[in-house]
Amino acid sequence: MSAKTAVITGSTRGIGAGMAKAFLERGWNVVINGRSAASVEQAAASLSTVNPDAVVLGVPGDVSDYAQVENLWAQAAGRFGKVDLWINNAGLSHAPTPFWEMPPEQMETIVRANITGTMYGTRVAIRGMLAQGGGALYNMEGLGSSGRQRVSGLSIYASTKAALRFFDQAIAQELAGTPVLFGTLSPGMVLTDMLLNRQVQEGPDWERTKRVFNILADRTETVAPWLVEQMIANREHGRRIRWLTGSKIAWRFLSSPFVKRDLFTDLP
Repeated sequence: MSAKTAVITGSTRGIGAGMAKAFLERGWNVVINGRSAASVEQAAASLSTVNPDAVVLGVPGDVSDYAQVENLWAQAAGRFGKVDLWINNAGLSHAPTPFWEMPPEQMETIVRANITGTMYGTRVAIRGMLAQGGGALYNMEGLGSSGRQRVSGLSIYASTKAALRFFDQAIAQELAGTPVLFGTLSPGMVLTDMLLNRQVQEGPDWERTKRVFNILADRTETVAPWLVEQMIANREHGRRIRWLTGSKIAWRFLSSPFVKRDLFTDLP
């Protein structure tokens, strides 16, 4: 039986690269993607050492360009014959900034990457999977997906994820009864460079933010393998795979006076 293949957009670093590594460790072939050819090449070289029995293919491309997303599918299907699982993970965040101070061109870039890019990836994956007879598709959630209102300074990013929550629910409904299994991934707070940028760490609220991170956040190497295991095992259409559940949040705050976590030790 030939190995299965996963395509992950935005997977040269962070949670995307972590999931790519976890799939490779489990014997899957993986197609990674990023906007920069240099970053894709570097990530592919690093991941190629994970499992000699699995193949990693790097395909650069901007998810906000539909033709480039189509090319990602074509390259994956052409190399491996079939795409078993596709994850729309690519997205852009921003440092906490009052909405009125955000440059319009930056707003447009974030909206195109997060909303348009996810919609393009969803369309390409669905059409390809319907043509090949099936597959599994997952979209990545983020701050704003839960409907939380207090997102001071992150209104653009959170708004894109709130919009995608509606989109994801609509897609799950439209795909019901088809051979394409659809779900969403909610990794919670993960210590990636998207979350830990210099502007956040140099901000006036950094020490308070750091305390919250040490209670609620986790490292990529903890969350990514769990998400991958859940996707591989999942057979439930429309499932929302959540790492940081409400009960886990409550327990971590209750136990925080007794369980001291320091996730920032040895960070680069």
